[in-house]
Amino acid sequence: MSYMALYRKFRPDEFEDVKGQDAIVKTLKNQIKAGRIGHAYLFCGTRGTGKTSVAKIFAKAVNCENPAEGSPCGECAMCRAIASGASMNVIEIDAASNNGVDNIREIREEVAYRPTEGRYKVYIIDEVHMLSIGAFNALLKTLEEPPEYVIFILATTEVHKIPITILSRCQRYDFKRITIETISERLTELIGKENLDVEEKAVRYIAKMADGSMRDSLSLLDQCAAFYIGERLTYDHVLEVLGAVDTEVFSRLLRELISMDVHRVIGIVEELVMQGRELSQMAADFTWYLRNLLLVQGSDHMEDILDVSTENLAQLKEEAGMIDSGTLIRFIRIFSELTNQLKYASQKRVILEVTLIKLCRPAMDTNQDALLDRIRAVEKQLEAGAPVRTAKASDAGNEDEPRPMQTKPELPKALNEDVKAVAKDFRSIVNGASSMLRVYLKKARLSAGEGSRLLIVMPDEMSAGVVGSQEHKAEIAGLIQEKIGKQIEIEVRQMEEGRRFEDHFVDIENLTDLINMEITVED
Repeated sequence: MSYMALYRKFRPDEFEDVKGQDAIVKTLKNQIKAGRIGHAYLFCGTRGTGKTSVAKIFAKAVNCENPAEGSPCGECAMCRAIASGASMNVIEIDAASNNGVDNIREIREEVAYRPTEGRYKVYIIDEVHMLSIGAFNALLKTLEEPPEYVIFILATTEVHKIPITILSRCQRYDFKRITIETISERLTELIGKENLDVEEKAVRYIAKMADGSMRDSLSLLDQCAAFYIGERLTYDHVLEVLGAVDTEVFSRLLRELISMDVHRVIGIVEELVMQGRELSQMAADFTWYLRNLLLVQGSDHMEDILDVSTENLAQLKEEAGMIDSGTLIRFIRIFSELTNQLKYASQKRVILEVTLIKLCRPAMDTNQDALLDRIRAVEKQLEAGAPVRTAKASDAGNEDEPRPMQTKPELPKALNEDVKAVAKDFRSIVNGASSMLRVYLKKARLSAGEGSRLLIVMPDEMSAGVVGSQEHKAEIAGLIQEKIGKQIEIEVRQMEEGRRFEDHFVDIENLTDLINMEITVED
């Protein structure tokens, strides 16, 4: 017999097996016991929370020959037929692939016929929000006044797409996300039935990664267990299979961000990439880590809310005193936006590194909340004893007297020959630049333009934006002025695909040989 996935093998067969939806289960059981069965139900909620499973159990219960306290017996002919999919009384329809008017018209024709066996014909329409407007309109009248032997159960993950005319004709039940504790208990129970050896910490992490979905948790457990067949499934194994990151790495990353150490922050990214970690998942998990940190800052009694160990809680409390809430909220906002960007990005590592560098260098970010970080950085320098420029005593008595403007002597403008000389000696000039700027300039293309212009062409929009910022252009120009004592105009562009430099650009001969770095010079 072929292998059956865990989420199919352990799909609930009776109401008692449904976890995390106690209020809904109790309501439906009471309706069945009291004979107050409605004609249309709407089950809505996130994926994997039991909507379709509860609909099938409800269909069995209303047709069961020997129901017990509102639950199907599971042994009668009707229960067995519905469970095997052989019953003509329960019709499942996938609205994603049957969303036209003709499909609904077929249903309207079928409801005219009584069930051949059992008491009710139950139509379960999954992903009902996928129906077209015409199909919804065709369903209205039948949904409002169906025959007494017909029950409609509509299931959807996007209830906001359902027309209000449909909503008003249904009893609505909202399936909530299942808690980590409930998922962990269910996983532990099923692990015992499957005779698997899984570490408790690994079970908790799988439950957390499921994000409130019981089906997702079983799929993740299936995936991890298949990778380590015959071995004990540990927490580290789960991290490896899912490409996730341990909280110890998040702690290191946060501490390096607080200290604004770009070199070590980029080193952590390199470490994660070499380990094959999924960067978009890392950003999402780090956002959750920052959320926990913010909760710890907000109250001293968060042990019941935070799903962390005692050791991690002590670590969070220590780090909560290392960062102020304003900076922490800014980090959460930035990484929340970054998570969405990384999902569809082709250069995930570059986007992540640029974001982390901006956090370490607030001067690069022009957002208003970044200014606060710049002020805090100055305050730290003052606290560390950095020199502060103060007014001289001799100046204090002359506050009312106008002071002469201190102007720097204007430097002569560079000529074409000067630009060539700069390009040939570019490596030694940019050695004095900041580390991040040096990294980006390694992939630059140089060309001499007319007059005093040095054209720097970058391979993509992101690198051109970084090098072409006013701050970095001024840094490059300043380094050149210190070297040659002349002003030089700098222009930064993005290299367009298939584009050739214009003929009026002056050729710089053998630059690649003269400059010992990865710089390509175009004619």
